[in-house]
Amino acid sequence: MVQLYNTVTRKKEEFVPRDPGEVSIYVCGPTTYNYIHLGNARPLVVFDTIRRYFAYRGYRVKYIQNFTDIDDKIINRATEEGEDPINLARKYIEEFFIDSDALNVMRADVHPKVSEHLPEIIEMIENLISRGHAYQVDGDVYFDISSYRDYGKLSGRTLDDMQAGARVDVDQRKHHPMDFALWKAAKEGEPAWESPWGAGRPGWHIECSAMSLKYLGNNFDIHGGGHDLIFPHHENEIAQTEAATGQPFVRYWMHNGFITINQEKMSKSLGNFFLVREILAKFPSETVRFFLLSTHYRSPLDFDDEKLEAAGKGLERVKNCLRLIYESEKNSFADGGDTAGFLSLLDLRRREFETAMDDDFNTALAIGVLFELVGDINSYLHKAVPDSLVSSTALAGAVHLIKDINSVLGLFSLDEGGNILLEKNRPGGGELADGLLELIVRMRQDARSRKDWATSDNIRDGLKELGITLEDTPQGPRWKR
Repeated sequence: MVQLYNTVTRKKEEFVPRDPGEVSIYVCGPTTYNYIHLGNARPLVVFDTIRRYFAYRGYRVKYIQNFTDIDDKIINRATEEGEDPINLARKYIEEFFIDSDALNVMRADVHPKVSEHLPEIIEMIENLISRGHAYQVDGDVYFDISSYRDYGKLSGRTLDDMQAGARVDVDQRKHHPMDFALWKAAKEGEPAWESPWGAGRPGWHIECSAMSLKYLGNNFDIHGGGHDLIFPHHENEIAQTEAATGQPFVRYWMHNGFITINQEKMSKSLGNFFLVREILAKFPSETVRFFLLSTHYRSPLDFDDEKLEAAGKGLERVKNCLRLIYESEKNSFADGGDTAGFLSLLDLRRREFETAMDDDFNTALAIGVLFELVGDINSYLHKAVPDSLVSSTALAGAVHLIKDINSVLGLFSLDEGGNILLEKNRPGGGELADGLLELIVRMRQDARSRKDWATSDNIRDGLKELGITLEDTPQGPRWKR
């Protein structure tokens, strides 16, 4: 039974889908005027993992993630670069997929773009006007927040609180200072589309409402995004959508916590703004994903290079365990050692993993279970290998469980045969580097067979300085990073 934290009710609730056996999810995507930054990457990875876990639990998942390709930021950036705004947005959508693919984020079932959904947006605005929830002023259309009595239920703010803390230009044409734009009249030199109110373009909030309703319908299951979207974006989505349909909009609202840099919120003004592209140039992509999942999604996540390096070392423990399994499989038997006891332990670890993920998708605890599993496997092999009591059944069970956990956490990619790729995006990795290491290890073995201990020790010490540990076992030398 999955329990998730609902931002509206401010408590964990049992997940009950709208449609039995199915899960409908909409996640706000980026505004496409630049490469994605670390703050964009966190919700991508978080909600991709949530999607994967529902699939692991047997649900059919429909997952929608949009692109905002019409926006002030895009227009301003396009003006700076002398580029057409739609072409600029298209370029950064392509770049988005390069980064998200590197982070092993599954493609959404649909990636709707604002520029391709103007008819749906205009129809929704017309509906709001006809119901008395919106009004036109000089080609602009505003939502009348006083017409929706539950405004503020997501953020928990009152209108007085919002008005006092808001940074909005005072516009005497508005009925209320907090009324927000559904349609913006065209300005000279800006892209515009025809509408019943004249040429212009949609406001930010109406876009997600129209697209999510088109693909998921009313009262869909989960709407997700970063904590910074709670107000005003998601608050406004709820108001305009429920005002337009007269029905509940979303069953569960989920938001991930902020990224901080040395305990300060990441922002351009503070100069601590990191693009994913820059981080992937320094660290393997699976390490970055592992780092993003190492903290519960609702908690702040503090970023620095040392934490990423620690994440890389943790991930290497899992890789070394898998290497050890693959090596041990060569000398395993159908049954050997305490197979039943080990399989029982695997069942326990699976239940612990599911318990962690059922509890509001606690990936930090789930990763802890993965490390416990690695320790169990290493202990089993340490006892079984010297006496040649390695069970192929036990090893197959261990690999199967790691693959199932990986299907949720998405740490490793798979090859065409469904096997985990251990060396993806590792600096200095790949078949050539591994082949050279194997050659060096054989040269050391030749030196040992000649009792040339000085050469043998020099090779071992040199590899250690490069971060490669050699272990001499009864089955021969074994190396690991």
